[in-house]
Amino acid sequence: MPRYIFAYHGGSTPSTPEAGAKEMAKWDAWFAAMPEGAASEEGAPVGKSTTVSASGVADDGGPNPLSGYSIVEASDAAEAVEIAKGCPIVGNGGSVEIAPIMAM
Repeated sequence: MPRYIFAYHGGSTPSTPEAGAKEMAKWDAWFAAMPEGAASEEGAPVGKSTTVSASGVADDGGPNPLSGYSIVEASDAAEAVEIAKGCPIVGNGGSVEIAPIMAM
């Protein structure tokens, strides 16, 4: 089955441990609601990024910083989009970028 990377952008960071637990419960419920076997790697949140390019190095996270990632299996891109629509970050001011993982 094709695999897709879900790259999370934006969203807000919970301000208290209780808010963090509530947010994590939303993510757990979303993963549990996916079709069986779809969440091949739940992934993780990420810290502030460093961008390396031909023009130099920037430590500001770039114009659209990455918040985290997951690897999801779906029958096709349309199914991956439907799965991503339920992602908690979408309702938390963020977005999900979906890209197929190409076989090498």
